[in-house]
Amino acid sequence: RVFVVAARAPPPAVVAPAPGAFHGRAVQAAYERLPPQLAARWCWWRLPRPAAFNQRLPDLLEPDEAVAWRSEPQTAALLAQLSPLHRRRFDAARGAGPVAAAVYRRIREENGVKVQRAEIRLDGFAGCLRTPAGGSSRQLLLIADARGVRSRRLSAREAARLMGLPDSYRLPARETAALHLLGDGLAAPVVRFLAERLIEPLLAAPGLAAAE
Repeated sequence: RVFVVAARAPPPAVVAPAPGAFHGRAVQAAYERLPPQLAARWCWWRLPRPAAFNQRLPDLLEPDEAVAWRSEPQTAALLAQLSPLHRRRFDAARGAGPVAAAVYRRIREENGVKVQRAEIRLDGFAGCLRTPAGGSSRQLLLIADARGVRSRRLSAREAARLMGLPDSYRLPARETAALHLLGDGLAAPVVRFLAERLIEPLLAAPGLAAAE
């Protein structure tokens, strides 16, 4: 997600002299391409570095008995879709202990031929959530533990946890509708962070809200 925030004469307290933690290379590159008259009006918003994350994907997963697992042939087919590099990474991680990896299926061109590949993340993150537009767009999980290698779909409740929503948040009854909601949404803690540290200070600035 990219947030574009504009304000007339913002207060100095929310303006930084240089890019910060939230201004990645892509944002800085966009700024460098601005014409001079727009670059002169650009603001680097002053935002503190966010707190270090304290949960990883395995911490947010539901109990094994609460979810539906895919069949052994389906899991074998998924493993066969891993590229040699991703398969080596998975095998290495599995050798070091239990693994809970997010899996995404994408179409890749190899030697001029389009093939479907399964790509995994082993860093404890789930990656970008998607809306369930088709079978290949559903996020999958690849689990390796004492029971062997298994796979299943990411549940709507797990997706909600990844978006920072408490388990008390009421999701649509239909799984597909819930995943559409979450795939199109914004992470609640991110919105709260930006509201408290940027949007609300801007709205509270003398004369700024009235001018808008």
